[in-house]
Amino acid sequence: MSLYQKINAAQNNKDIEAYLDCLHEDFVFIRHQSGTKVNKSDWTPTLMSMMQSEALSFNNQRCLYENDEIMVEHSFMTFPDGTSEAVLVVNFLQDGKIIRTETGATPIR
Repeated sequence: MSLYQKINAAQNNKDIEAYLDCLHEDFVFIRHQSGTKVNKSDWTPTLMSMMQSEALSFNNQRCLYENDEIMVEHSFMTFPDGTSEAVLVVNFLQDGKIIRTETGATPIR
């Protein structure tokens, strides 16, 4: 099973442990809004809150490209606060896990 398939299944099943297992111990998320960096332990509460919300949804989610070094995804997301965005996610991979994630998003009205 590809890493994309694993992370997609974790998102669809709202399985936080399976999702976190896809993240490298040295994982860093770079916020597209501010450019700030968040490590795995600091990202976990936000991730848990989003995944536990019934309002979070992914639509037309697809993997644009994946190899041993990078995975690029695109989806339309609706967040718990009611906002919707077209989201491009670039995941840099190391040792079969995501070590860094950077996103770009366009608000949808």
